[in-house]
Amino acid sequence: MTEVAHRLMVVDDSNVIRRRIERANELPGVEFVGAARNGVEALALYEAVHPTLVTMDLTMPEMDGAECVAKLVQRDPDIKILVISALADKLTAIDALEKGASGFLCKPFTDRQLNEALRKLIRT
Repeated sequence: MTEVAHRLMVVDDSNVIRRRIERANELPGVEFVGAARNGVEALALYEAVHPTLVTMDLTMPEMDGAECVAKLVQRDPDIKILVISALADKLTAIDALEKGASGFLCKPFTDRQLNEALRKLIRT
C-alpha cells in the first residue's frame, strides 16, 4: 500500500467535473479527501480535511476561485492549488496565480493532462 503524501480536495460548481477529477486521479500517494461546490464550501471543508493539494475552478457562485485561493493560501502558505478553468478566464487565472495558486490547467482537459499537471505541482 502506498503511503499518502498528499490529500486532494476538488473545488468546482460542476458535479460532473468534481467526479471526473476524483476518478481521474491516478497518482500514487494522493488521496481524495473531499469536494466542494464553491469557495464558501471549500473553506469549511478545508478546516475539516486539511488538504495539501487542491484543484480550483474559478467561476463559481457565492465565492469565486480567485478569492478562495487567496484565503486558502493565507491559512496554509504551503498548500498547492491547481486552477482548472476555461481559457476565457485567462485574466482571472492570472489573478488567481498572483494570489498564490501554483498552476493552471485549461478546460477541457484529458485525464493524462490532469495527472501530469498534478504531478508537476507535487514536484514544485
